[in-house]
Amino acid sequence: MTTTLRRLLVSTLLIPLLAFGGLAAPALAADAQGAPEAGAAHGRSPADDPNADIKDRLAAIPGVTVTEEKPTDADHRYFIATYTQPIDHLRPWLGTFQQRFSLLHRGYDRPTVFYTNGYTLGTNPSRTEPTRLVDGNQVSIEYRFFTPSRPEPADWSKAGIRQQAADSHRLVTALKRIYQQEWLSTGASKGGMSSTYYRRFYPDDVAGTVAYVAPNNTDVNDYAAYTQFFRTVGTQECRDRLNAAQRELLVRRDRLEARYVADNKAAGSTFTTLGTPDRAYEAGVLDVVWAFWQYSLEADCAKVPVAATATDDELYAWFDAQSGITGNSDQSLAKYTAYYYQAATELGAPFFDVSYLKDLLHYDYKELYSARSYVPKEIPTVFNPYAMPDIDRWVKREGERIMYVYGGNDPWGAKPFRLGRGSEDSYVYTVPGGNHGSNIGKLPAEQSAEATAKVLEWAGLGDQNTARSLAKSPQAIPAFGPLDVEGQRLEQERHPL
Repeated sequence: MTTTLRRLLVSTLLIPLLAFGGLAAPALAADAQGAPEAGAAHGRSPADDPNADIKDRLAAIPGVTVTEEKPTDADHRYFIATYTQPIDHLRPWLGTFQQRFSLLHRGYDRPTVFYTNGYTLGTNPSRTEPTRLVDGNQVSIEYRFFTPSRPEPADWSKAGIRQQAADSHRLVTALKRIYQQEWLSTGASKGGMSSTYYRRFYPDDVAGTVAYVAPNNTDVNDYAAYTQFFRTVGTQECRDRLNAAQRELLVRRDRLEARYVADNKAAGSTFTTLGTPDRAYEAGVLDVVWAFWQYSLEADCAKVPVAATATDDELYAWFDAQSGITGNSDQSLAKYTAYYYQAATELGAPFFDVSYLKDLLHYDYKELYSARSYVPKEIPTVFNPYAMPDIDRWVKREGERIMYVYGGNDPWGAKPFRLGRGSEDSYVYTVPGGNHGSNIGKLPAEQSAEATAKVLEWAGLGDQNTARSLAKSPQAIPAFGPLDVEGQRLEQERHPL
């Protein structure tokens, strides 16, 4: 039985309230606050006039405010805008907030890629890999509760995956009034997770999803997968060198932490969230091996300080490069409160064995390294153990036209999304030796060509026969150009996830 047929049958039954403690089924809350329904008659408006300027069309959509147009290349127009969203999609009368999004306009005859970046919106023109592949338009949305897309006062219970999925649905529905070719969704890391959650609750909004390096923590109490990853990733020589350098940061704690405290004081850092500079330093040290594998390649092991001979300066500089000297300060963590809140309430966070450090630790590792430690104490958190298993079941039983791309040496891939018997036209690829920046272009040539052909097919740029033909001959991934510099920079930022 096909996924589409199953969906039609399920729609005749009562849909259980899943993963959000009673939030109504998507159809009940999807078009709150006046979002236009797909296919509805809109009357005469600049939004419906294909001859009108794209800026006028965009501004004419109810709820959209165009705040800025930025220069880009000759083939595109680029806008920053806001869209009026309910604070609570189930209870729209509770008020609204302005959610930022951007539009990179290529043409009405092109596909559109919807980019869920999972964090704060980048505000310079750039293209994701799927956008480059299909030469399309791109709509990028800021995740709710990342500033400035945060209601005031903030009711953090409305910051979860179900509410953001509804945000995405309303915005995509509104913009389909202008862009009527096929839509794809994409995102990397937390954005890849978000693109999956969006499809779970609104499976028919887009024709396909490309999710990069998206972890799938269905059991937050099971740390075996992450422990096994760190015991086997790379070579034994590289692992030993990393573990020794990490341990040496604690052996020399008296000297290096004094520098850490002084540098943070000079930067104006405070540590109310984690509690003390001592806790912040230890948390940073715990993170260095994870950060290395997330952002580096095995070849970079040669740059890791040799514990027995490294100077304090060398160790401290390496620590800064991996974790950031001010990375655990209140000022740095505040940028990611919405992420840590989600990790503490729905997404979960990883644990792994650090017994080789046990004699040097001042704090309980699982308590210090937990997501809750990174959320300000005044924000309450209650973990929902059903949210991620619900997503996982949907991917395995009903997921359709989803592509996952992982890095073979990326710790976040230790718990990947896996397909099941009900997954249709869906794929999982892994870049050998790849890190958290893995993508289609870094896959082996045959797999890269196959994945590229599938993205083009989903975008309506080729049928299955064309896709098979394309897969037989490698397709060049469009190279990064001046337009894509900002996107490349964002991919390299040290996000928590």
